Amino acid sequence: MKKFENKVVWITGASSGIGEGLAKAWARSGARLVLSARREPELERVAFGCEGAKSILLLPLDLEQPQTFPAKVDQVLQQFGKIDYLINNAGIGQRSLAKDTSIDVDRKIMNINYIGTIALTKAVLPNMMVHDLGHIVVNSSLTGKFGAPYRSSYAASKHALHGFFDTLRAELAETSIKITIICAGYIQTELSKRALLGDGTQQGYIDKAFESGMKVDTFAKKVLKIVAKEKREAWIGPKSYAVYIKRFFPGFFAKQIAKANVR
Repeated sequence: MKKFENKVVWITGASSGIGEGLAKAWARSGARLVLSARREPELERVAFGCEGAKSILLLPLDLEQPQTFPAKVDQVLQQFGKIDYLINNAGIGQRSLAKDTSIDVDRKIMNINYIGTIALTKAVLPNMMVHDLGHIVVNSSLTGKFGAPYRSSYAASKHALHGFFDTLRAELAETSIKITIICAGYIQTELSKRALLGDGTQQGYIDKAFESGMKVDTFAKKVLKIVAKEKREAWIGPKSYAVYIKRFFPGFFAKQIAKANVR
């Protein structure tokens, strides 16, 4: 896709799953990549498979350490001079009832999925505003549109992202900076395997719904098309129709989601 050729695309959570798929898709489009995640060896593995990328900067980053973000942004700007696309993809899942979830787990999920994401965005935004260019992409979830059992803090973190980025979009309306929110359904990743239980341990296995979900490569291709069209929001993947059901039949939806098999 020529629109992305030589553009600087910074992807968080790039060491696996959706982030890895997006990295390879943008590489095929001839972009210049910045790949971030906590696990540097995995970033190196992903970078090896990013055929077509004009250049790649590996930039380890932990969303729970926002004090490091200004220096990370400086590293990107020193190498590339600008950031065309910030892809806020990194995040963590949850698989526990609200009543069984410790407040420390609630806080950790919010710190990673929400605070970390907006902190990085705020660190990148000044440079975008100086150049009056840039596109911020947020990988939310269908759970950002409605709550579901075993997802209380995860849903809260995604709802918060919608509130923040919808507001930011309105505040930037007079600029050339764009914001796209992607609401993913079930995608074939290990998000559920690494999801936190109420005591902070990981679930350790992949939910059946994720095993049969949309392939990552298919999802990534759709994301690039949506970003190229500069859409404000898009719902991708199985169960996307649930957003319409909640909007137009809220009572029916409430009964169905309460008994849904979401694990």
